[in-house]
Amino acid sequence: MKLSIFGAGAWGTAMAAHAARSHDALLWAREPALAAVIRGEHANPHYLAGVALPEALQATDDFAAAAAHAAGGLAVIATPLSGLAELCVRLLGAGGAKPAGIVWLCKGIEPETSFLPHQIAARELQPAIPSGALSGPSFAREVALGLPCALVAASAEEGLRKAMQQAFHHHAMRVYASDDLVGVEIGGAVKNVLAIATGIGDGLGLGFNARAALVTRGLAEMARLGLALGGRAETLQGLAGMGDLLLTATGDLSRNRTVGLKLADGEPLEKILAELGHVAEGVRCAAAVKVLAQRHGIEMPITSAVCGVLAGECAASDAVALLLKRDPRIE
Repeated sequence: MKLSIFGAGAWGTAMAAHAARSHDALLWAREPALAAVIRGEHANPHYLAGVALPEALQATDDFAAAAAHAAGGLAVIATPLSGLAELCVRLLGAGGAKPAGIVWLCKGIEPETSFLPHQIAARELQPAIPSGALSGPSFAREVALGLPCALVAASAEEGLRKAMQQAFHHHAMRVYASDDLVGVEIGGAVKNVLAIATGIGDGLGLGFNARAALVTRGLAEMARLGLALGGRAETLQGLAGMGDLLLTATGDLSRNRTVGLKLADGEPLEKILAELGHVAEGVRCAAAVKVLAQRHGIEMPITSAVCGVLAGECAASDAVALLLKRDPRIE
């Protein structure tokens, strides 16, 4: 199978490396210098330092060549969510044959519109090309190293679900299929916000009991919003929901958890993001999650507390105090 992965950050590089172990994979990088390093050194020292990439993995900064390579195969968008619309437009406008499907790896909610990724893609892909998301609990470094993981291929199109499985279900990666695109995307977006909350709790030294409570009550918030938007409970209890939340909220490689830890230490958000060097989607989409919840009459107190801390409206410790003062209720 031919596929092109657009975006040579940590996650795009990791998934391209995995795909290249069984398929004809081409990785597109915006920066010519980065593409040259990947081609020549079989490494991405900026985003995946110390990880050897397969020699079979090709890399280019030529967008037209990458689009042509994906013709009849898969175009996999691995940019942050902010780049999804642009890449859809560029792929649609590229000359020649089109890909059989467009897949995105990004997670989040568009801040300006509160759109989920599939809504962004639908807005830009006219005429429509089959599209879907690949999501689930996965750190880029571990995938690049060939360690086991399991993901969910979500699309309304059965053929695309099968194509995603063909592309990525091999070696140490398992890929399960789902037609619940809303549930998968809500899980992927909300878990990042909740990981910031868990990082704050851990950073304040609240203990493992508090962490378990935050993760569990956070999952309840995720499920309420997902169900209100048409997602299914089993999706939110599965890999793309609970699984991704557990990983991102507790794993030391989690960027969003790191943001929470540093906020608990009193560091300014701007400094945290500058030092991080990678995108923490929970920061960008927290307010959009809150807007969606309010629009649908969904109570999400942990998310609201995170929004308050990110906006500088309250200190991390004050946000926790407000959560602890909430009235008792039925679980």
